[in-house]
Amino acid sequence: MAAAGGDSSTTNVSDELFQNFYAEVKQIEKRDSVLTSKQQIERLLRPGSSYFNLNPFEASLLLIQPRSTDDELKKRFRALSILVHPDKNQDDQDRAQKAFEAVDKAYKLLLDPEQKKRAIDVITAGKEYVEHMVKEKKKQLKKDGKPLDVEEDDTELFKQAVYKQTMKLFAELEIKRKEREAKEMHERKRAREEEIEAAEKAKREREWQKNFEETRDGRVDSWRNFQAKGKSKEKKNRSFLKPPKVKMEQRE
Repeated sequence: MAAAGGDSSTTNVSDELFQNFYAEVKQIEKRDSVLTSKQQIERLLRPGSSYFNLNPFEASLLLIQPRSTDDELKKRFRALSILVHPDKNQDDQDRAQKAFEAVDKAYKLLLDPEQKKRAIDVITAGKEYVEHMVKEKKKQLKKDGKPLDVEEDDTELFKQAVYKQTMKLFAELEIKRKEREAKEMHERKRAREEEIEAAEKAKREREWQKNFEETRDGRVDSWRNFQAKGKSKEKKNRSFLKPPKVKMEQRE
């Protein structure tokens, strides 16, 4: 029973988190829905957008409830993608293309249940981290005998702190992903170079063996000729050094 109660408590906290998030999202969505195509493009390509846009729920303006259906997600995507589509922004096609790609990437990510869950987990972790830091600050203030007032007590400042922490977490994950990708690419390159080197070594050995076999008869003949010449020369030398015959003296 205790375990069941714990699961229920966790679910309630999670539901409350998403309800608050959804309420904030609706406010932002209402505010940004009146933005023109040009303003949406500017927002999606603002300085730091490569990290802001890592959060598919916020940065790419797919501002929907995290537990929304795929149909609701599709409606939001269509509305925004049409607004920033290059065909609708003939005077700024290059930037519109980049903005459209950012929205399209977020849309496809959220269609993947596993990727969507990861994004929600990052948002949850950001909020929980700020809440933990607020508790630690208050604990230290209490220990020092000071008033338990922190700037995050202000609702707006708390939201900003959560936003910054969430973006930081998304950025850290992206940096780690790039580092992992670079490492894997390096390992693949090294493995490929070793494979090519081994293949070239084997090729050189085959060529050497082939040349060795092809020239073997020639080497044998040369050696035989060399030996034959040596024997011939030796015979000539022996005949040249042969002592003259001694003639017998004739007696009277």
